[in-house]
Amino acid sequence: MASERIILGKVAGVYGVRGWVKIFSETQPKENIFSYSPWQIKLNGQWQTIKVIEGKPHGKGLVAHLSSYDDRELAKQLTGADIAIDKTQLQAAEEGEYYWADMIGLKVVTLDGDELGCVDHLFETGANDVVVVKGERERLIPFVQGQYIHSVDFEAGVMRVDWDPAF
Repeated sequence: MASERIILGKVAGVYGVRGWVKIFSETQPKENIFSYSPWQIKLNGQWQTIKVIEGKPHGKGLVAHLSSYDDRELAKQLTGADIAIDKTQLQAAEEGEYYWADMIGLKVVTLDGDELGCVDHLFETGANDVVVVKGERERLIPFVQGQYIHSVDFEAGVMRVDWDPAF
């Protein structure tokens, strides 16, 4: 059975002449991407495991030096590649906290039992995260626990929400 990968970001470009690369991180905070090593990077349709030698903030972004990438030309081939880790590298979520990747595919059901669809993805707005539910139509539900999100049950594969199906 193939391991499950979690995408954490992308290689955004090269930085300097010694093989460093610019990193776009989807972790919160963005520097948390450096908490995970090795990374799995998809090159030419194949996943490769690459150790992070060093990573640091630079200006408003992040840069990293990866094992076996010691010059600019070699590092250029990484531009645009997804950065992933094996799901087993994640720490267990605290009580009441969830990894977005774990919520994808959950069936979304109202407190009255109406099925709205499944979690397609989530995104950040600044004020709160938003759950995108796709069913007979797309719905955007604020991820506010206790107000709109009442429970997340991974064993049953269900997220219970206080949401009017007409919205």
